[in-house]
Amino acid sequence: MALTNILLLSQIAGYVVALFLSLCIVVPMSLHQDEFRGHCLLFSTGVWQETDGQFVVNWASQAYCNYTIFVGLILFLTAAVQIYRLSMLMYRGEDSSFLSAFVDIVSSILLTTVTLIAAIIITLGFMTWCKCMTKRFPSCELAAGNDIDKADKIDTSGFHIELGAAQFGAWSSLSIWVGLSVFAVLKLLRYHQLENMKVSMYRERQRLIEAAASSQQSGPS
Repeated sequence: MALTNILLLSQIAGYVVALFLSLCIVVPMSLHQDEFRGHCLLFSTGVWQETDGQFVVNWASQAYCNYTIFVGLILFLTAAVQIYRLSMLMYRGEDSSFLSAFVDIVSSILLTTVTLIAAIIITLGFMTWCKCMTKRFPSCELAAGNDIDKADKIDTSGFHIELGAAQFGAWSSLSIWVGLSVFAVLKLLRYHQLENMKVSMYRERQRLIEAAASSQQSGPS
């Protein structure tokens, strides 16, 4: 199998994995916001009341959760479009052009950057919340399912699993998009090598034609 086909298959496989991993961000983060009545636990802090054992939360901005969900949706849509586009190219026995390969590099690097930011936000934001939880519970996981905030009527039963899944999805997506960026760079380098070969062959052909013409002109009449 040609190197071009191997790169194309690798890209399709990478985008398929990226598609499923993006759901690991969107679905749990959306469930979390629904269970927390629109609140976002990322970077949220608070104090434990001694009287009733309730947690008075100082809710952080919803933008943290909204950003991670938005990134997950962008990753999902991009992966779906790329799977369809590359699959059609393989079906027709073609490959992407030099321009589309360059666009793939730019988009992959951009998505890698926003995914890295989302992964950092989820990780650090979840750590901030868990530090508050461990002031009362032995671990953050044991805080899940407890009625710690009756005032806001939040459901804490699944927050640890949901944020853990989102964290896994974000960091795994980051590694996949780094790989997709590498594949795009390799494909662009291959196009560059092919272009150089075409130019070299054209120059060699012109040299041979000129040499043959000179031989004919210098030969006997």
